[in-house]
Amino acid sequence: MDVFSTLTALLTAACSKAAADWWRFLLASACLYLLGLTLCMAGELTLDSRAIEKIQKSHGEYARRRVVFWQDLIQSASGLDEMTKIRMVNAFFNELEFINDSDHWGKTDYWATPLQTLTTNGGDCEDFSIAKYFTLIEMGIPAERMRLTYVKALELNQAHMVLSYYTEPDAEPVVLDNLVAEIRPSSQRTDLLPVYSFNGEGLWLVKNQAGNDKHVGHSSRLGPWRDVVARISDEYTR
Repeated sequence: MDVFSTLTALLTAACSKAAADWWRFLLASACLYLLGLTLCMAGELTLDSRAIEKIQKSHGEYARRRVVFWQDLIQSASGLDEMTKIRMVNAFFNELEFINDSDHWGKTDYWATPLQTLTTNGGDCEDFSIAKYFTLIEMGIPAERMRLTYVKALELNQAHMVLSYYTEPDAEPVVLDNLVAEIRPSSQRTDLLPVYSFNGEGLWLVKNQAGNDKHVGHSSRLGPWRDVVARISDEYTR
């Protein structure tokens, strides 16, 4: 999982690129932005009975049950306050098994879709954070209140991803994490060193624990994010 080199390459890209490359980038960003908006629409993650049946045939009865429970969880969130939704979703995905990408997918770094995480009954920190993010959007929480945040887990001395939730744009976020079950304000997570964060609308460099970050562009500049967004869209259009 070479996330820090990815960020370094992103932020140090030469400003003197050829005009053709720049325009291709702008076009790709626009397409991914529109795709991200589509994925944020209510009902995007709803599966019909035929899709559920296919999951059972491909992955077995227990996978079907996990997906059905997930769908029921989303439906049951109607009318609940945002913190209750966050606690429900955090607890649900934290019950899944942690599996590193090498063992799970045979790759050093792979961002799974929520459906892939559920049908295979596991994932790593990125997979859990992505699944929580899209599930909470489906429950009605605006994407701008959440960011996928890359941190350094100091006690483990390794890169790690969590989901940050903001009650207001400039508020201190709370942290949804598979390592620590309790949802705490970021200032209380002294075991984490934030590096950068993103969502479907932007990319930020983290300046401090309080959430005062610097916007540096659109998240479509992150290759793994473009890939997982495209695969989520493909899952629900087949």
